Amino acid sequence: MDGLLLRLTTAFVLVFYLGGCEQRNEPASTAHRRQPVFDGTIVAVGDSLTAGLGVNEENAYPSQLEMKLRSAGYHWRVINAGISGETSRGTLSRVFWILKLKPDIIVLETGANDGLRGIDPRVTRKNIDETVRILQANNVLVVLAGMRMVTNLGHEFTEEFYSNYRTVAEKYNLILVPFFLAGVAGDPSLNQADGIHPTTAGYRKVTETVYPYIIKAIDMKKR
Repeated sequence: MDGLLLRLTTAFVLVFYLGGCEQRNEPASTAHRRQPVFDGTIVAVGDSLTAGLGVNEENAYPSQLEMKLRSAGYHWRVINAGISGETSRGTLSRVFWILKLKPDIIVLETGANDGLRGIDPRVTRKNIDETVRILQANNVLVVLAGMRMVTNLGHEFTEEFYSNYRTVAEKYNLILVPFFLAGVAGDPSLNQADGIHPTTAGYRKVTETVYPYIIKAIDMKKR
């Protein structure tokens, strides 16, 4: 009798143990099957123009860009790392946090708030330069988004501000988007009531502007 009881007890323990293992393993297996597989990661870095102030997250350009890439057969994740109100100095201060996202490509859109605050363009250029230097030192391919400033700040200021992007791009041999808001800036039908931040349709236009430069960057990463 004692032997039979021992065998029954042992069998019960084995069934309980194996059943428990199966229950614990199943969610992990299911989660593994559901995890999307990406060929690479793009991080969109910038201010409110990247964050998508005033529109839903799925309508900001980083989300629209990921959907456009996916529809074209590019399985790349796009992370929105935009922070409203950020200056080029703020971008530089968090560059090492951005690197923790393990980007293959970064779209760097920064400096607009510098211009609106009248910050010396030379200071803006220095911050962007150092940000790019750090990113390239960590094997990140940078797509630099050029920005223009409102003309009421004066011709000399606006030209020096705009030339910053070309200067940095040439120094580091970057892919340069000449003007991030091309076809959107100044168009009331594509901007919110503030006249600064794009609508969903405006971000669609921004996505179309940025898209060919991203494809170029992805092709460069494949080499």
